[in-house]
Amino acid sequence: MGRNFIPKSVATAIGHFYVTWFNLYLNYHRVCSYDTEKMDKRGKIRKVYNLHTTPYERLKSLPADKQNLRPGVSFATLDTIAYAMSDNEFALKMQKAKRVLFTSI
Repeated sequence: MGRNFIPKSVATAIGHFYVTWFNLYLNYHRVCSYDTEKMDKRGKIRKVYNLHTTPYERLKSLPADKQNLRPGVSFATLDTIAYAMSDNEFALKMQKAKRVLFTSI
C-alpha cells in the first residue's frame, strides 16, 4: 500500500485503517519469528529462528524489568484487546475492511 502515490484526500481513510485494523493485527494476531544466537564449531555466531509467537505474547514472556508498559496500561487491559477475537477471525475482518477501503479509493 505504501509504494504508490496516495492522494491527500485518501490519506485519512488509510490512516484510520492502519490504526483500527492493521496495527492491531500486527501486534496481537500475526506470528513473528524471534532469533536466538548460537555459536557454531568455528566460533561464528549464527542466528537460529526457533521462537514463533506474536509480539504481544513475546512482550508478556519478557522478565518484569524489561516490560515497558505505559503508566496506566496493564496486561489485563491488553488481554481484552488481544483475546477478543481469534487470529483468523481478526484477519478475515481486517481483509474485509481493506476491501471496503480499496473500493472507496
